[in-house]
Amino acid sequence: QVQLVESGGGLVQTGGSLRLSCAASGRVGGYAMAWFRQAPGKEREFVAVDNWSGSSGYYADSVKGRFTMSRNIPKKMLYLQMNSLNAEDTAIYFCAAAPTLPSDYADREKYIHWGQGTQVTVSS
Repeated sequence: QVQLVESGGGLVQTGGSLRLSCAASGRVGGYAMAWFRQAPGKEREFVAVDNWSGSSGYYADSVKGRFTMSRNIPKKMLYLQMNSLNAEDTAIYFCAAAPTLPSDYADREKYIHWGQGTQVTVSS
């Protein structure tokens, strides 16, 4: 059974940085790992995805150049480094996993495992 647990959220000022972590347990080798986010009153949206080896990363246009995914494979840890944060980045951030990297990787329905989320709030 795959379990995902996010951490690292918090309150940060505009222009600041945060690093989110996702601790994975179970058999996640070979899984595609993604980050999604959901702002109040909005649908959950894609942020970034990569395969487990870290060789095929994709980012939403809204975060490209500011957010970076990384991982520690032996520790089964996934990270999202977020820089130059602004108010539009305020959301609950979720870690998600799919057995393989889907062609429609931005479709949240393709991911079968989800964490509980961690709140990121960017204040002006």
